[in-house]
Amino acid sequence: MPRSTIDPARAVDAYIGLGANLGDAKATLAAAFNALEALPESELAQRSGIYRSAPIDSSGPDYLNAVARLRTSLAAHELLAQLQSIERSHGRERPYRNAPRTLDLDVLLYAEQQIQTPTLIVPHPRAHERAFVLAPLAEIAPQLLIPGHGPVAGLLSALGAQRVDRLPG
Repeated sequence: MPRSTIDPARAVDAYIGLGANLGDAKATLAAAFNALEALPESELAQRSGIYRSAPIDSSGPDYLNAVARLRTSLAAHELLAQLQSIERSHGRERPYRNAPRTLDLDVLLYAEQQIQTPTLIVPHPRAHERAFVLAPLAEIAPQLLIPGHGPVAGLLSALGAQRVDRLPG
């Protein structure tokens, strides 16, 4: 079935955070990028490299993280539903807050919108505090502003104590 096209009148840039720390996390992130590429009314415009970080407020193995920029005409909540479907297809469970996970996909930014509903908060409420989000985001969009917090590059430099390493490749 051919992928539906993007409606240029409704198209926005959405930044998606990807993370995994269970199973073959690197393969899972590769599959997640492929799934993002296949989303309806969307195109994968940019993707960061993969970064390793220790869990924050959690336990388990180190996380692998990345960021994607999607050009999409999906509404924010439609996009979230699509991301949650991808997570479920990779065995995502939510037994408790910050549990280790096979795949986590977060809407970090949706255009310049600020959204606060029971199911979606954009910008992501902790993105500006997490080097594992900001480092891959800075790789693809260093001048990007996180509404209410400032430019990505400046926010990242303030988090020097959080270890995050870019994997080769």
